[in-house]
This record gives sequence, C-alpha cells and structure tokens, in this order.
Amino acid sequence: MPLLSSLLALIVTARLLGHLFVKWGQPAIVGEMIAGVLLGPGVLGLIQPDAALSGIASLAIFLVVLAAGLEMSLLDVVGAMRGRGLIIALAAFALPFAAGLGVAWVFDLDLMRSLFIGLCISITALPVAVKMLDDMGLLATAIGRYAVSTAVINDVTALFILGVLLALPEQTSLKEVLTIGSVVTLKLMALAAAVIGLNALLTWLDRRGINVSAGPERLVALFGPEALFGIVLVFVLVFGSLSESLGFHFVIGAFFGALLLDQRHFVASRYDDLRLTLNSITGGFLAPVFFASLGLEFQFAALTDVAFVVAVLAVAIATKVAAGWWGGRMIGMSHREAVGLGFILNGRGAMELVVAGIAYERGFIDANLFSVLVLVGVVTTLVTPMAFNAVVSRAQRERYRETGAM
Repeated sequence: MPLLSSLLALIVTARLLGHLFVKWGQPAIVGEMIAGVLLGPGVLGLIQPDAALSGIASLAIFLVVLAAGLEMSLLDVVGAMRGRGLIIALAAFALPFAAGLGVAWVFDLDLMRSLFIGLCISITALPVAVKMLDDMGLLATAIGRYAVSTAVINDVTALFILGVLLALPEQTSLKEVLTIGSVVTLKLMALAAAVIGLNALLTWLDRRGINVSAGPERLVALFGPEALFGIVLVFVLVFGSLSESLGFHFVIGAFFGALLLDQRHFVASRYDDLRLTLNSITGGFLAPVFFASLGLEFQFAALTDVAFVVAVLAVAIATKVAAGWWGGRMIGMSHREAVGLGFILNGRGAMELVVAGIAYERGFIDANLFSVLVLVGVVTTLVTPMAFNAVVSRAQRERYRETGAM
C-alpha cells in the first residue's frame, strides 16, 4: 500500500478505535495499537512497517516527549529521582535485568543474547508512559512524576549499557570493557552537564530580574506567532541532537531540553498557545500513527517456541510490576496504587524496539529472538493501561487529578 494510503488507513482506524476504547474507560493508545495489529502483517497484512513510517513515528516520539516536558519541570523530575525515588528506578531496572539473564540461562542462550534480553525487558518506554499518563490526566501528579523519572533512569541506564556493548570489539578484554565504559560515562556526564548548566544559567538570569521571555516575544512580534513553535522545536532539537551524537537515543536529550522550558520563559498566553498547538499535532495526527506503527511490528511467527515466549513475557511483566509495587510501598502508596505504578512501568513500546532493532541490525540477536522482543514490547504496552485502570479505580484517578498527590 502506498505511503499516503497507509497513513490514511492508520490514522482513521487508530482514531476510531482509540475513541471507542476511551468510551470503554481505557486510554486511546490501546485502540491505536490494536489498529496497527489489525492492519499490519500480524492479521490483515494491509500495511507493512517500513522506513517511511518509521521516520514519521520518530517525529511523533519527539513531539510526544516535547509535549510531556512542557507539562513538567526539571525540579519535579530531579526531586522524584532523589532518595526513595532513585531506589524505585534502580529496582525497576535491576530486577527485570537479572530475571532476563536468568531466563536466557535456562534456555541456554549465549552471553550477548542474554544481555540484550535483560536490557529489553528492563526498559520502561518514556513516550508510552508519558502518553498514557497524559491521557488519564495523571502526568503532573506524584505517581506521574515517579513513573516518568523512573522511565528516564531506566532508559538512560539501558542506553548506557547498549553504548558499551556496541563499542566492544569482537575480542574483548577486561581492560577494554573498563576503557569503553569510562568513555560512555564521560559522554553521559557531558549531556548531564549541558542540561544542568543551562538550567543554572536560566535560574541565575531569573534571579537577576532579567526577563527571559522578552527574547521570544520579540521574535514573535517580528516573525509572527508561529515563530514561537519553531524556536521551541529548534531548542529541543539541539538537546536531542547532542544526546544522539553522544551515543544515546535522541528522546533522552529532547525530554530534558523540554523540561528546561517553563512558563518563566514565555508570556502565559504564549505558553498556553504552544501547548495547544503541540496537543493538536500530536493527539490528532502523529501520536495515533506512532502507536499504530508499534502494532504493525506484531508477528505471530514469534510464537513458534511457546515456552520461551511465555517465559519472557511472564518475567517481563511480573518483575516490572513487582519492582514498582515494592518501590511504591516504600514511598507510602497503598497496595493498589503501588501495583498501578508497577503496571505503568511495565510498558516498553518504542524504546525496547529501538534497542532490539539495533541488536538485530548489528547481528547480536537473530530474527526469532527479535520477533519475541517485539512481541514483548507490543503486549506489555497493550496490557499496561488496561491493567492500571483495572487496579486503580476511577475515583482514585480523579483524586490524583484534583490534588496532584497520592
């Protein structure tokens, strides 16, 4: 099917099913992903995933993360990473990673495939968590901040390990591992320094009484209101490009770049217009295409070794939920709220597919294992919002939205 026809079919089907699932009390992303499964090679075979759709999906990820960053502040995320919040994030990575290695050992896989199974099931996809929380109005709440900060730490950790693995030569010694690990660490520190440094500069200017919003306002007056959207895109793209040039996924840099922007840097009305523009583009067009494109990756061919598929799926879901539950209980959540946090962390989606795709392209894993990891990404992303809504009642979600706390 031609690209434009594929896009039209994806958008219409995803929007219809997304609206239907919202009526049933579920986030729209569930219907959007099912639309991709139905139209893709897994069921009807009308649309095949290709480079063009992948490029559009990458743009969608960028804008979804940008919109999320504008809804939050850097201080909120950093605060959620401190103390017990950091413990949640580390547990949500370490427990699935270790369990993934265990499954690989049981099925007698080699070291490299074992490491990639561990990496892929340790990830919490930032764009998926953000979109789901935003759909339910929970992004600015405590549970939202803990979930997003955990997703950021998990993704950064996974991409850090991925950077080390990709840089290793075929014949590897302990010295080479330590050297490459040190280089990747320095790159991560460089990205963190850029974010922290610019945030410190903006805070210093604000304290000195310098009106940071005057600059964007002059550009808007000179070039029109559309200029503001362009300024923000360029600003965040710089951080995304810096992240990618250092060997990390562009989503990580884009998210932190967006976090640096808040209402201090815009006139309030301009800030609201910016968010409205972004929500119109992402919610109405790009986000449905992105989540439907994840569904296109589903392949029933991955089910040939049923025992292995069931084991990986069971471990992937159980360990993330268990880590989230344990961490949630540590910070004072009720049993249901903690399980709900665990289910939010369970969605893997795009980030897992990025890691699995790189591993497959470089020859670290074979086609069968790649298909299993794609299946894990799609299934966990589909299960996440439905399970969260089943565990956390509508009344509790309303209370979160009203109070911003647990």
